[in-house]
Parts: sequence; structure tokens; C-alpha cells
Amino acid sequence: MITLPYHRIQAYAAHCTTAPSPVLATLEKETQAHIPGPEMLSGHLQGRLLAMLSRMIQPRNILEIGTYTGYATLCLAEGLGPDGRIYTIDKNAAWASTVRAYWAQAGIAQQVKYYIGLALDVIPQIAVTFDLVFIDADKKNYARYYALALDRLRAGGFMIIDNVLWKGQVLPEQGHEIDKRTQRMMDFNAQVHRDPRVENVLLPIRDGLLVVRKK
Repeated sequence: MITLPYHRIQAYAAHCTTAPSPVLATLEKETQAHIPGPEMLSGHLQGRLLAMLSRMIQPRNILEIGTYTGYATLCLAEGLGPDGRIYTIDKNAAWASTVRAYWAQAGIAQQVKYYIGLALDVIPQIAVTFDLVFIDADKKNYARYYALALDRLRAGGFMIIDNVLWKGQVLPEQGHEIDKRTQRMMDFNAQVHRDPRVENVLLPIRDGLLVVRKK
């Protein structure tokens, strides 16, 4: 059996995936050119998967932890009905004007509740039961975000958690020293996998997406 390099598989998958909207394409270009940390952007392949999952779930209320430049927000919002809302939280206000401009351009501004602050403080203030949760924020708090979000997720609802492969470091080579951040991600993945309240599947797309369904 021929084993292709992972980056070639990802490139082929992206090639065979529906193109992003002009708004998303422009936002990605601007993020890559002008915003620090462009690797944090969900991007084409992952973005289309988030949109597809949201359309399948047809959520009324979405919680997003980690807004960045709002690319994933736009993708997740594709599954919302006219009365749907997405509640998105980011601690960094630096790109707020850019984010809001693209949401307005895409016609979803009225459906977005945008919070600047610490998610651990903001989530308890949102009196909503969620159908879909997307976590893509600081990794040290993943376990705390998961616990908070799961309590607010309806039975049968879904949670999607990004970066769970941690650039492949969750599979260290024999004798390789595991740093604290990697160990924390490994512990988190194990915690979710053992949680009897959910069922889960880890998708090896980009840096890993953990999809969780609350029983």
C-alpha cells in the first residue's frame, strides 16, 4: 500500500471540497496578510466541515469559544435558521472592527452576540441552552471550557473541539520528552474519551477536531 504524505492528502481533500464564499476567501486573505497568528484561522477545509456539520445539526443556539477574526463564526452561522443565534467569545478586542465588518458583509451581524472577555466569566452569564459548541481558544483551559459548555449543551447536542492533535505531539516518539502543554492536551483527550455522558470521534483534519455528542 502506498502511503502519501499527510500534507498532500489534506491538499487533495481541500481541492475536492466546495470553495468558500467570496466573503470567507477575502477574510482569509486579509487574516494571512495583516493579522498576527494566521495559523489560528480555521481555513477552507475545516471551515467547510464546520459549515456542513452546522447545516446537518440545524442549531438554534451556537456557542463559540475563541472568535479570532470570525472565520469559523461565519461558517458555523451557515446552519442557523432566521431566528438562530451564535454567541461568540474572545478575550482580544484588537480585531473587533474587522470581525464585525465581515459579519455585516455576510448578512449575519444581527444573529451574532459578540463578547469581549474571558470565556470562563462570560459563559455563566449567557442564559441559553446550546445545540452546538465550538471550542478553539487557549488550550490550558480546555477542560474547564468543556465542563462549562457540556452543562449548557442540550441532550443530543454537539461539541467540536479544535487542535486536539497538537501538531502531532500527542503521539510522541519513544523516549521523547512530553512537555506540559502536550501532556495537558493528552489528558484532555483521555478525559473526554472516558466521559460516560458523551460519545466522541476524533477527526484527523488539520490539527485534529474532536466531535462530541452529549447523550
